[in-house]
Amino acid sequence: MDVANKILYKEESFAIIGACMKVHRTLGAGFLEAVYEEALEREFQNLKIPFKRQVKLDLYYDNQKLKKQYRADFICYDEIIVEIKAVSQMPVAFYLQLQNYLKCTKTELGMLINFGTPSLTYKRIINLK
Repeated sequence: MDVANKILYKEESFAIIGACMKVHRTLGAGFLEAVYEEALEREFQNLKIPFKRQVKLDLYYDNQKLKKQYRADFICYDEIIVEIKAVSQMPVAFYLQLQNYLKCTKTELGMLINFGTPSLTYKRIINLK
């Protein structure tokens, strides 16, 4: 397989999506984001997926740290930002939010997960530097 066709963090992404699917299968749609976040934390623990929850992300302007910080729902495997939502339709602003998280942290991969639809939806977002 050539490098251009390699999927970034394939096994890790698969494990994260599996945990999200279990949470969605168990709870279904209709809960608040905070409920899914707590349930997902437990599922990550059950599956021994390394994670940090509610991680503060520093922002910079002109190489100077700003006072304002973003907060990511999860960072898994110290490499993947996981942002969860519970909405009926995913607005473009949520994709842009995750892209900004990736930019400010120089992280390569983010995953936007939506628990608010009858079937779990998700999108992998690559940080194109």
